[in-house]
Amino acid sequence: MRKILVIGAGKSSSSLITYLLNKSTSENLHITVADISLELAKSKIQNHKNGTAIALDISDDIQRTKEINNTNIVVSMLPAHLHINVAKDCLKYGKNMVTASYVSKEIMELNEEVSKTGLIFMNEVGLDPGIDHMSAMQIIDSIREKGGKMLLFESFCGGLVAPESDNNLWNYKFTWNPRNVVLAGQGGASKFIQEGTYKYIPYHKLFRRTEILNIDGFGKFEAYANRDSLKYRSIYGLDDILTLYRGTIRRVGFSKAWNIFVQLGMTDDSYIMENSENMSYRDFTNSFLAYNPNDSVELKLRYYLKIDQDDIIWEKLLELDIFNNTKKVGLKNATPAQILEKILKDSWTLQKDDKDMIVMQHLIGYELNGKKQQIESSMVCIGDNQTYTAMAKTVGLPVAIATLKILNGEINATGVLRPVTKEIYKPILKELEENGINFSEKEVPYLGYNPEHVIG
Repeated sequence: MRKILVIGAGKSSSSLITYLLNKSTSENLHITVADISLELAKSKIQNHKNGTAIALDISDDIQRTKEINNTNIVVSMLPAHLHINVAKDCLKYGKNMVTASYVSKEIMELNEEVSKTGLIFMNEVGLDPGIDHMSAMQIIDSIREKGGKMLLFESFCGGLVAPESDNNLWNYKFTWNPRNVVLAGQGGASKFIQEGTYKYIPYHKLFRRTEILNIDGFGKFEAYANRDSLKYRSIYGLDDILTLYRGTIRRVGFSKAWNIFVQLGMTDDSYIMENSENMSYRDFTNSFLAYNPNDSVELKLRYYLKIDQDDIIWEKLLELDIFNNTKKVGLKNATPAQILEKILKDSWTLQKDDKDMIVMQHLIGYELNGKKQQIESSMVCIGDNQTYTAMAKTVGLPVAIATLKILNGEINATGVLRPVTKEIYKPILKELEENGINFSEKEVPYLGYNPEHVIG
């Protein structure tokens, strides 16, 4: 049997592993799922005859190299910074590798050697990055084939709670790593280009500069800028484009309320708070406010950030219980960001029967035969349950499809790759469509720069 090693059995791997197991008999596959937690790996295999679960400590060089040497292809679903050792082992033992993660500098440095040995290291083939690349490049290539000139590219993606499970004032629940949500936008100004002019949004202003989107059948959304919208300009062949912007989608009103945490300093991850394990949620909130023995914590916060008592933002803060004097943080040597994450998990964790939702939209403007036109391409995917989430589907399925196509010799390019060429994206998008992940496209009036399009 042909062997596939999947390293990492986290939340995003459920649909990936199930897809491969479902194909295992017809494709003559055996899937080994390796995770530091044997129980977690077993839960993904579910006693399938063509699956094996093993415990693997990725830092154990002997066991890691043994397992990689004993397979035909490796799928790494580890945190991005852990891919490099797996990649080096794959290079050493002549194994192809697939990840959903951004191409790191360390992985890219292996490109020449990977190419020379005829291997494929496919990266950025999950959701974002992944489906965003493939769906965008399909439209961009189509425009170019007609002789069109690209003018505008805006791309947005977000993991949200599905309407039927949306039961909090924030219209949000965690669908991926909560820590990444809390730290979103940090580490430098967001950068994009608008009508040929470079624009920058510093972190403390990021959540007040949002763009409004409309998704047919699902209503209005907002999006805040990703940190570096320009990183794919050359990869997409858009070096001369006038407008390029990438953003993260939330429901309207989320960003304005989230900005309260930013202004207070609750998203800071750079220092440890004293005696954090014994803090109440109220103590935590009060620690960012001026000392005043006569005013309550609530009153101080409202005055400080100028929040009216009848403002929906105030109701959102109350809903999160940040003024509770009995709930304890319970985390030793914690940063503000870690404490905020703990508080948010109380309210924003997906429950057993909750469904999540992935929303993606591209706005692509171009000129063809002297006429400016614009395409709006949208995708919405609803999860099945807490295990087979929309996030797991949209991250895991393209990874699984790419893995099988590489194993079957249907992808011939070599080196450190992204799915931005027709040979790669076309068959993957076709199979995703067969699995219910598809885009609807329509022509809309060309907007170009619209000062009313961005608020804040």
